[in-house]
Amino acid sequence: MKLYYSPGACSLSPHIALNEAGLSFDSETVDLAAKKTKSGADYRAINPKGAVPALQLDNGQVLTEGSAIVQYIADQKPATKLAPAPGTLERYRLQEWLNYIASEIHKGFSPLFNPKASDEWKQVIKDQLATKFDYLSKQLQGKDYLMGAFSVADAYLYTILTWSKHMAIDMAKWPTLASYMERMAARPAVKATLEAEAKAKAS
Repeated sequence: MKLYYSPGACSLSPHIALNEAGLSFDSETVDLAAKKTKSGADYRAINPKGAVPALQLDNGQVLTEGSAIVQYIADQKPATKLAPAPGTLERYRLQEWLNYIASEIHKGFSPLFNPKASDEWKQVIKDQLATKFDYLSKQLQGKDYLMGAFSVADAYLYTILTWSKHMAIDMAKWPTLASYMERMAARPAVKATLEAEAKAKAS
C-alpha cells in the first residue's frame, strides 16, 4: 500500500492508523497547492479530487476519504481492534463518530483556513467549535478514548484537534480534551507518525 499525504493535514489520521496497525506501507508527500507529489507526479491523476489522503492499494486501486480509509486499514488487521467487527452495532457507533468528526469538527475548522475570512467571522466559527468541544468533553468524561478503547475514530479526532494550536484556540478551556490530547500524543504510534511527518516536511 502507499499513502499519499501532506504533513499536518487530515491525512495524519490514516498515517497514524497504518502505524497503529503495524502494516507495511510506502508513503509520499503531496504539495496540495501545486497538486504534485514529491516525485513530481500529477496528483490529480492519482486522486482527481486533489485532496489528501489517498491510499493506493496493493491491487492498484486508490481509496479516498479519510473515514473510509481508516476503516479499510483497521479491517486489514482485525486483531489490533482499531475498529469493531463489521456488521456489529459497535461498528455503526464507530461510523457515527467518524461521520460526526468529519461533518462537524473537521468541516467546522475549514473556514478558519480561509485567508479572506474576517476576524469577526473567525470568532463566530470558534464559538461554534466551542459548543462542539463542550459536547466532546462530556462524551469523553471518565473515558480514555471515544469508544472506551482506542479506535481509528481517535486518530481522526486527534488529527483535527491538533489544528487548534494553529488557530489560537486554547484547549486548556476543556481540561478533558486537553488530557485526551496528551494521552494521544503519548501513544508510540502517534509519536512515530508525528516524527515521520516532521522529517518529511523538513526535507
